[in-house]
Amino acid sequence: MLFPHEKIRAAYPALSDGHAYLDGAAGTQTPQAVIDAIAGAYRSGIGNVGGAFPASHRSDAIVAACRAAVADLVGGRPEGVILGPNMTTLTYRIATTLAKDWGPEDEVVLSRLDHDANVRPWTATGATIRWAEVDPVTGELPAEQYRDLVGERTRLVAVSAASNVLGTRPDVAAICAAAHAAGALTYVDGVHATAHGPVDMRALGADFYATSAYKWSGPHVGAVVADPSLLERLRPDKLAPSPDTVPERFETGTAAFADLAGVTAAVDHLAAMVPGTGSRRERLLASMAAAEAYELELFAVLLAGLEALPHVTLYGKPARRTATAYFTVAGLTPRQVAEHLAGLGVNVWNGHNYAWELTGALGVRNAGSAVRAGLVHYNDRSDVDRLLEGVAGLRPAG
Repeated sequence: MLFPHEKIRAAYPALSDGHAYLDGAAGTQTPQAVIDAIAGAYRSGIGNVGGAFPASHRSDAIVAACRAAVADLVGGRPEGVILGPNMTTLTYRIATTLAKDWGPEDEVVLSRLDHDANVRPWTATGATIRWAEVDPVTGELPAEQYRDLVGERTRLVAVSAASNVLGTRPDVAAICAAAHAAGALTYVDGVHATAHGPVDMRALGADFYATSAYKWSGPHVGAVVADPSLLERLRPDKLAPSPDTVPERFETGTAAFADLAGVTAAVDHLAAMVPGTGSRRERLLASMAAAEAYELELFAVLLAGLEALPHVTLYGKPARRTATAYFTVAGLTPRQVAEHLAGLGVNVWNGHNYAWELTGALGVRNAGSAVRAGLVHYNDRSDVDRLLEGVAGLRPAG
């Protein structure tokens, strides 16, 4: 099946500004359908949930639809979808809740591959931290090391489903299986991974699966998905009058209801990228698989082009990855490279991108880290060509 990238690009108004948006790893643009859904929610009138009047009922429906949409996207259950402002906030909330039963004799296994949002909340729990290391040459996170890291004192294993700078997709299923064999829980950061292919959190073995809608064409809303029966066992701190039901008791404050309508629209957009029939979940699996194949085919061109430039150093060469490149240019800081490309209408990121442990392991954190260019489903060959031409034209200062 040919991926209809031209039709998909036309759905994103922001792309008409002429820039090559290769910054999707930090947040994607939104299609018109999402913009319309958010505006439509405000236009129709919304109120807080649980009221006796129609505007409140509309918000009730928006929340329910959002939970169902996120569940379809990741393979969870609507009753287990916790919604919040972002993944970081929600991860701190889950970590604090779980840590009520932990002491320094308990252990949490973290990885150097992860975004700091799946590191720092766990280091603050008071548990003993054990580290899974990254191969600095390949960028791989070997699953075999977890046999020695996980034991009877392990309470949780936190791991990324894909690195937000190298694109590395570790063997999450094997890592989670090792955790479960020891009776530990698993917390999988799917923020970067969810945008780049089909997700089945159960097949991965994720007890908690975290994602952020703004990475997959939605607004700034985070979600953590878990089995409702697991959430029933957990007692987060909350305001006395706030709901004690699951998942509501994990959600603090009043939700951004219009944005939740945008999340549902984003999921529907992803499900409709390629023609298909069946349930939304089935259409999502087919559509995201097609998007992943398209991105990786385009990424092969990007990667080969960067590898051919003698003044470029690429980091990581994992066997399975998302379409995300991390590189430096000889004689120039990452910021200088990003500024040069911005002047050519090419958007890329520079810096550590919150991959704090990983940039330390790669030895680039104190040198301004590196340049990140990533592809998502709305990018095309012209975006890649403009990046490669821009980098090829760079010359070291002086």
